[in-house]
Amino acid sequence: MKIQDVLLSDYGKASSIPSPVNQLMTDFAVGFRDGRDINLGVGYVNERTIPHQQIQHACEKVLAHPKKYRASLNYGGAQGSPNLIESIRRFHVENKIGGITEQTLNNRDIVIGANGATSLLESITHLLPAGIVLTADPMYYIYCNDLGRKGFRVTAIPEDNEGLDAERLRTRLTMLGNEKEAIRFFYVVTVNNPTCTILSNNRKRELVDIVTRLSHEVGRKIPIFFDNAYSDLVHDSAIEPLESALCHDTLGIVYEIGTLSKILAPGLRIGYLIGPKGRFFDSIIQRTSDIGFSAPLINQEIASYLLDHGIEEQIQKVNKGYHRKAKQVKAWMVELLGDNVQECRGGSAGFYYYLTLASVATDTTSDFFKFLTRTTGREAFDGPLGSQYPKVIYIPGEHCVHPDGEMIEIGKRQFRISYGFEELPQIHAALKHMKSAVAYCDKKV
Repeated sequence: MKIQDVLLSDYGKASSIPSPVNQLMTDFAVGFRDGRDINLGVGYVNERTIPHQQIQHACEKVLAHPKKYRASLNYGGAQGSPNLIESIRRFHVENKIGGITEQTLNNRDIVIGANGATSLLESITHLLPAGIVLTADPMYYIYCNDLGRKGFRVTAIPEDNEGLDAERLRTRLTMLGNEKEAIRFFYVVTVNNPTCTILSNNRKRELVDIVTRLSHEVGRKIPIFFDNAYSDLVHDSAIEPLESALCHDTLGIVYEIGTLSKILAPGLRIGYLIGPKGRFFDSIIQRTSDIGFSAPLINQEIASYLLDHGIEEQIQKVNKGYHRKAKQVKAWMVELLGDNVQECRGGSAGFYYYLTLASVATDTTSDFFKFLTRTTGREAFDGPLGSQYPKVIYIPGEHCVHPDGEMIEIGKRQFRISYGFEELPQIHAALKHMKSAVAYCDKKV
């Protein structure tokens, strides 16, 4: 008898096939040449923003004070370090983050994820039954792809310059009719990834109101999760201070997901969830316990120390650096790409620009993509085998828009670039290569 392969669950079968972005980044990484190729697709923070010395100092302080930072090299609890939870509370209240006060947090709690904010997002998919999830388009493709593998039906609503379009959302909810019963939750990224569009305070209040009314209509609480991954990186002083959605929640449906990855270091793997106490919150804590407790305790205590000692200066330094890079990159895009850019989003928060080209396709089968990855099949542009010709990677818009949504066609002319990880000289060189790629597509070379 022939032995069959390992039996996989539906999720296992879906996971055996890499997502488009996973495959794209893997293919590029295999042949990536340090010092030659340029990666504007990776979502890494800039190395210069990571406070290496402060982290080392914090580790020494934690290990030197075992009474406060108890058993810091041992296992931690499922909810997270009490020190870190208190530091996060104090950080929000004392700095008035989003207008949060002690009263705001009275009936809410905090849990630390097992492995960054993503582990909390992943836990949500295990704790809520499969059904409809509403989000913005362009969407956070990594999480939305995961939702699809878990059996959820992602419904993406196009955004405008204030975030997820509330009028289109109301229209979509009306169109759903009785299917609204299948809505499980809303997922909103406050500084959207990939576009870095900032969700306005008015729109945030409007979305909370819409979901509150919907909850009353269907007779159960429908949670709305606000992903604040980049909310501490609003580096344009012209932007109004962001309000916390928690301040507008009267029903107990708002949850906010935060991270210290962007302002301290991704390697600490500190993500946290703030939300109303209750069965769902308890289930998140149990899920965190099931997958190995919260993040390594030593990392949590280091993060706690850093939040208590100089975090304001660190955030200011990080934002100053990204603002400087954003301005310079925007100037170069105007200079080098000019009228070829139909629309440009981002540059005020986070570290992404999201471009829509006027007439040039950017998908993985396009001449633009092939030119930049040196896969045109023409030696004049790819260079001879083993050549010095640099490759440039970006995230094509085709992977950022919902495959069944309204933006599928325009997505083929869009792409995301990061000005976070690479330094300015490399970004400048990449943009010059993009100018050449546009000329190649226009057959002007």
